Amino acid sequence: MAELVLTEREGGIVTVTLNRPEKLNALVKAMWTGLNDAFATLEADDTVRAIVLRGAGERAFAPGADIGEFESLRGTAAQAREYGLLMHEVMRRIGECRHPTVALIQGLCVGGGLELAMLCDVRICGTSSRFGVPINRIGVTMGYPEIGALIALVGRSVALEILLEGRVFGATEALAKGLVTRVVPDDKVEEEAYAAAGRIASGAPLVNRWHKKFARRVLDPRPLTPEEFDEPYATFDTEDFRNGFRGFLGKRTPVFEGR
Repeated sequence: MAELVLTEREGGIVTVTLNRPEKLNALVKAMWTGLNDAFATLEADDTVRAIVLRGAGERAFAPGADIGEFESLRGTAAQAREYGLLMHEVMRRIGECRHPTVALIQGLCVGGGLELAMLCDVRICGTSSRFGVPINRIGVTMGYPEIGALIALVGRSVALEILLEGRVFGATEALAKGLVTRVVPDDKVEEEAYAAAGRIASGAPLVNRWHKKFARRVLDPRPLTPEEFDEPYATFDTEDFRNGFRGFLGKRTPVFEGR
């Protein structure tokens, strides 16, 4: 049996692939477990510079849950809660991952697939990609963590439009709603996603991680502590800063080491 979540690496860029192309990468429990393990491992790896999350094949990122699992694994509220706790842990790991993440979206990106993609920092899709959360068609609700992430991305009114209508829509509308950050021709999605990951990976990794941390923190309504307010200045004590500005002055490309 093929692995349902693949992890491959080229330099500092790691690709995490939902690997169930014969089912359009429909999500089953083993895939959530695989994602949890993969992102836990990557989170602890200081040498990672960027993570690309994608589906196998060109037909779908993921169309959501494999409905065939509902009767056996999510047939009751108690079962659904246990399953949901695993999903929420994966979502937390992706959403709070300290490394920059890029969603490479080809084809369908619906339901749980969209929930995964919207947690990535950059979301690049093709012109024929399709999006939506039609779960009211099967009598299932989106949980609080997922709704919170959706509202943070597109706002309350658009989030409710997506959930209440249950409509599947195209890439142009997804871009207008803020669900994706970039739309490119279908045959350029892979190229552009890895180009974006390469640009991210060429930057100072400590700075990228700090920017992700600060971007999450400013959404918290609590006032910044004096220590938090001063944290951005810590970059000036890093070797990456010294390497970076000296490279600029010397007209050479710096190689950042993450220290």
